[in-house]
Amino acid sequence: MDSIVIADDLRKYFPVEKSFIERIFSKGKIYVKAVDGVSFRVQRGEVFGLVGESGSGKTTTGLMITGLIKPTSGNIIFNGLNIANLHPKDLQQLRKKIQMVFQDPTSSLNPRMKIGDAIEEPLKIHGVGSPRERRGMIIEALQKVGLNPSFMDRFPHELSGGQRQRVVIARAIILRPELIVADEPVAMVDVSVRAQILDLLLNLKNEYGLTYMFITHDLSAASYICDRIAVMYLGKIVELASTDELFGNPMHPYTKALISAVPVPDPRLRREKFIPAGEIPSPINPPSGCRFHSRCPYAIKPCKINEPALEEVSPGHFAACPVLPFSR
Repeated sequence: MDSIVIADDLRKYFPVEKSFIERIFSKGKIYVKAVDGVSFRVQRGEVFGLVGESGSGKTTTGLMITGLIKPTSGNIIFNGLNIANLHPKDLQQLRKKIQMVFQDPTSSLNPRMKIGDAIEEPLKIHGVGSPRERRGMIIEALQKVGLNPSFMDRFPHELSGGQRQRVVIARAIILRPELIVADEPVAMVDVSVRAQILDLLLNLKNEYGLTYMFITHDLSAASYICDRIAVMYLGKIVELASTDELFGNPMHPYTKALISAVPVPDPRLRREKFIPAGEIPSPINPPSGCRFHSRCPYAIKPCKINEPALEEVSPGHFAACPVLPFSR
């Protein structure tokens, strides 16, 4: 299949300010290793999910794909072009093709800017259309996301959370991008509205031929919308498979833990709980070997020494676990 995005060994390290004691007793800089060697491909027209707990590096990965932050090292190939180190002017032109939907629609919208002006802003930045043509495009975008054109003259505080998220989606699609990175797009809306927003995203995908990178900690949402899912833990991808394969045959113990935490709607059914021991280690000083070994009940001595590679354990199903026969 045609890959619209290829991420190759992406890394993002954020420097940390040392304390007085650390400056005395330690040499060199200290970094938060938010993303530490991530590789994957996003196929054109699919919904590719990145899931994991807070701090796993999924949002940082999404920000690198959109060009909002630069990787410390690694390559990002979008439509055959390496965008990891593009000049800002070239990157601005590329942003017409890559848009982002942020988690919090309230902070994504200027509270002093009317909805119509907020949606029009990308068109102005890229010099698209005359004022009359832009107005027609704004009305069309609002209608596509299920909002009345009268919303153009309202301010963000006059809208509900679900309506604000629809506005943010309208702003993302108005430039007709090829790729949309959606970072927790239903996390800040009411439960009753979440399915509507997910259905809206799928309808827009089919109508405009969009590709999504869908970032979430909610496996229920990921199972509903994603074609393939990559599971991240402490800056690494530990498992990658199609959605059906991942939920039907999880390989990595961390994936099993995430799936076991998803509520089962039928009270008569009981899912076996798998709760990892201890706390998530610090990304400043991650464990050696497998980063999950300190919380994994299947860990053996090699897990503490050798970092497992992401290997294909069955067609299209990749996992990074040296004790797979024991963890199944």
